[in-house]
Amino acid sequence: LTFSLLSVTLLVSFGSSMLYGYNLAVVNSPAVHIKAFYNATWSQRYGHELGPGPLTLLYSLTVSIFALGGLVGSLLVGVLVERYGRNGALSRSALLVLLAGGFMGFSRELGSPEMVIIGRSITGLHSGRLCTAPSSWLKISPKNLRGFLGLMPSIFICLGVFAAQVLSLPELLGKDRFWPVLLSVVVVPASLQLLLLHCFPESPRYLLIERNDVCGATRALHRFLGTPDVQDVIEEMKAEQQSLSSMEMVSVWQLLRDRSVFWQTLSVVVVNAGMQLSGIDAIWFYTNIIFENAGIPVSHIPYTTVGTGAIEVFAGLIGCFTIEKVGRRPLIIIGFCAMGICSAGITISLLLQAALPWMRYIGVACVVGIIAGFCMGPAGVPFLMTAELFTQSHRPAAYIVGGSLNWLCNFTIGFIFPFLQMSTGAFCYLVFCGVCLLVALYVYIIIPETKNKTFMEISHIFS
Repeated sequence: LTFSLLSVTLLVSFGSSMLYGYNLAVVNSPAVHIKAFYNATWSQRYGHELGPGPLTLLYSLTVSIFALGGLVGSLLVGVLVERYGRNGALSRSALLVLLAGGFMGFSRELGSPEMVIIGRSITGLHSGRLCTAPSSWLKISPKNLRGFLGLMPSIFICLGVFAAQVLSLPELLGKDRFWPVLLSVVVVPASLQLLLLHCFPESPRYLLIERNDVCGATRALHRFLGTPDVQDVIEEMKAEQQSLSSMEMVSVWQLLRDRSVFWQTLSVVVVNAGMQLSGIDAIWFYTNIIFENAGIPVSHIPYTTVGTGAIEVFAGLIGCFTIEKVGRRPLIIIGFCAMGICSAGITISLLLQAALPWMRYIGVACVVGIIAGFCMGPAGVPFLMTAELFTQSHRPAAYIVGGSLNWLCNFTIGFIFPFLQMSTGAFCYLVFCGVCLLVALYVYIIIPETKNKTFMEISHIFS
């Protein structure tokens, strides 16, 4: 693992995955302050405050519009990468974050809730390329490091969530007057990525396959792989270039109709939809509300949340450093099973906490278990699987399918969870329990282990 390959992996993860994690969690703590701002602005404009229902609806839109922006971004990322390359696409998306930070940072000064919603949607547009982030380095990584590097984004998602939780503490940016600053902190990692990206060469496969620049691809490989002998890799890419020139890239519609990759496509659908419908977004978006319902004192909730964030980073590191030893399947199966059991545990703790006050601590432990289970496997393995289960001709369409489902389910959970919680109470977590256990069962029965296998070997296993 060379310094350049590790550095570009960290840089891309820092500017994409970390921002994704930050934007998932940053709306949790200042929810009360943002709702108060919405109410005050509405009262100034129309002479009356918003009712509880419309206020919940407006705030749910603020939370979930991030996912709609992500959906659009996931559909555009292929065009951007093809036209501008990896570095060009990353630079342009970083500029979007600077624009979004400006909208959210000045929203209160200008008395405009619309600017918060627009800023959230733009940050989602930037994060839409997350589903394809692992492909940037998986294609030039040795196969024994694909899992480690492929789970690197999940570590940065956890770090982004943790950063949002720490900055949301009352001693830092958790007070009412600081929530616009808290939302606009996203400009910092985006600016660093924009400044440092030019220090690294373009993706070797993009240079050779898209630009036919053999010299540029060779120089990039020398730097990324740290070896003077890269002729085998160059020949492999040339063979891929020739096969692609005689092979028509598969569209989404063709992918869905191609029976030869039916199980791969269904697997991408199941793991990406299950990743979001597992309830993890409900936990991250509404952690404070969940802890408040569990009976945790309001003054202790921010610090309890930070504690869960530290545990999720640790769990993510365990997944990252064990994936090449235990494989993809065990991590994702154990992760989903742990999340399902803990979701049921939250329901039980909420039902019994009136009679048994100590059950509130069981509820907190179950929330921690859901987050830890997610970060250990389901946070990163679905993205990795999307890259590994398909050959080059089918991979772009698979990214679109997986990314679109990922973001649609993210939006659905972010938007309906408050209403689901109001209508079903403690039983809402049983929905997530069922989803997690069914996904784990599907992976156990259908999806083979892909550790240390080439893309063609994986394709042959499914065949």
